[in-house]
Amino acid sequence: MIDRDAYVEKAKANIDKWNAEIDKMQASAREAQADAKIEYDKQLAEMRKQRDEAEAKMKQAKQASDAAWDDMSKGFQSAWDNISDSFQNAMKRFK
Repeated sequence: MIDRDAYVEKAKANIDKWNAEIDKMQASAREAQADAKIEYDKQLAEMRKQRDEAEAKMKQAKQASDAAWDDMSKGFQSAWDNISDSFQNAMKRFK
């Protein structure tokens, strides 16, 4: 079982990293040609959605009681992995 505090810290670190990636991609989008800008904007929206979902999960984990965390931890890890994979896939489309 994952320790809740470690989970929250790991989630926060990943979200901070994703925010930096979004900022870099946003700067690239500003420089892109008009056609490419549409695709950049679409990918940025997807990345922001994934980040927002991750932040919501992190907040739920942070607020969960110890007993609730024991029951929720496996589901949270699975959800986190899915969100993380989606974010990474969206980022790869930029490169």
